[in-house]
Amino acid sequence: MTDFRVPTVTPNFWQAVVAYRDRTISVVAANDLPVLAIARPRSLDGASVQDSGPLEFVDEPELAAVLAETEQFRVLTPAELERSFAAEEWPHITRSDVAYWKPATIGEALFNYWD
Repeated sequence: MTDFRVPTVTPNFWQAVVAYRDRTISVVAANDLPVLAIARPRSLDGASVQDSGPLEFVDEPELAAVLAETEQFRVLTPAELERSFAAEEWPHITRSDVAYWKPATIGEALFNYWD
């Protein structure tokens, strides 16, 4: 791990940056759910990321398999995170946030920079 990025007010996730010889990725963990995802690293400086859109999730099967071994977290795949968001499937997400921010995908709803 090369960096561990802790959010302040936003985003709603933690990020551990992992450097391989040929690429750098990040493992993101939601603040309020035991879910993980693998994405391209992002700044956690709200001023610079709010205009750049949602996280870009990537497929890293070997790392996902290792993370899933803990059984404490559910590791979501890019395909799962790109599915359309249905609020009734994720009741912990505040309805007023859903109404205001209108997340299109599960990834946008679970890993975001909402205030």
